Amino acid sequence: MRIIYNDRTDLLYIRLDETKQDVINRRVSEDVVLDIGKDGKVVGIEILDASKHVNLESLLPVKYEIPGKAVHGI
Repeated sequence: MRIIYNDRTDLLYIRLDETKQDVINRRVSEDVVLDIGKDGKVVGIEILDASKHVNLESLLPVKYEIPGKAVHGI
């Protein structure tokens, strides 16, 4: 699993399956989009306006990436 947070766009992306594959985006709410891969499995979750919905500190302990910066371990 990989978690990427972009503080410029306030977008949180949780990648559940690292396998390279084509995905279909399915919006399940105004701020949540699922990436659906092979066999209809969820391979990624995109959360828009993440700071309004998620406390990043509550995701501890995980590694997360901020684009253009080093990987942080929490």
